[in-house]
Amino acid sequence: MKIAVVGLGAMGSVYATLFLEAGHEVWAIDEWEEHIDAIKSRGLTLEGASGSRTNYNLNVTTKMSDIGNSDLYIIATKASGVAKAAKWIGSVASSNSLIITIQNGLGAGERISKHMSSNQLILGVAEGFGASIIGPGHVHHNSMKLIRIGELTGGITDRLLFLEKIWHEAGFKVKAFEDITQLIWEKFICNVTFSAPCTVFNKTIGELMEDPCLWEIALGGTKEAFRIAKVKQINLSFEDPVAYVTAFGSNMLNARPSMLLDHMNFRPSEVNAINEMVSIMGREVNISTPYSDTLVATVKCREDSFERT
Repeated sequence: MKIAVVGLGAMGSVYATLFLEAGHEVWAIDEWEEHIDAIKSRGLTLEGASGSRTNYNLNVTTKMSDIGNSDLYIIATKASGVAKAAKWIGSVASSNSLIITIQNGLGAGERISKHMSSNQLILGVAEGFGASIIGPGHVHHNSMKLIRIGELTGGITDRLLFLEKIWHEAGFKVKAFEDITQLIWEKFICNVTFSAPCTVFNKTIGELMEDPCLWEIALGGTKEAFRIAKVKQINLSFEDPVAYVTAFGSNMLNARPSMLLDHMNFRPSEVNAINEMVSIMGREVNISTPYSDTLVATVKCREDSFERT
């Protein structure tokens, strides 16, 4: 099977390595030329949860035309890169190609569907799955718990079960779900709770939860997102959002959300797909979102300062 990984950052490097080792023809594309050049000259080194090794046979490029049509495209960019990745794929993919994206936040399906048929799209959400870039050509696989995948329109299909099978065979822990929208929203509410607040206050998840004042601010965003989900009639597995996010956070007290890690490295974050989506949807359904509005404004103000330095 020919597989193209679009976005060869930390997560994309994990996907590419494991599928390559499973015997697939794997291509990967990224705009980070230093990373691509390092892999071409000395291979891609991956260490951590899935083992330590260096692969020298990965096909890497900065040009989508080098890849052409593939059976499966994995969009592994940050949320801000999803639309560009979809445009690239749309320029070379056939109508039989499948596209899967595993993202934080909301809106990935809508952004991708502007450039290709939504019938080709599978959505995913990761739980306890993380990786980080050590340097060009060198990635650490932090953890690998579960990737959940589903059809954009819901239901269990033959192609969804086929994808579950090939991901399993490549060494991933993957499960197909009938209602991926529910799972995406449940993770979204957790991301809303911790991403911007931990970033604004420079706290780990545990430190945020231990501070009553900061935790109250974080839960303000939680409750805004939950109210919007109810208005939109999203099928959630819980009725108490505070208890849900508290249980979620209690399992990773020492963790720093990726948004905070981005700011620690003076990089723009995925705030547009996470906390800002609460503000946007709130306006659509006439729900006030003062906590989210303020947190988003603070994050964006800080990111503006990154661009000036």
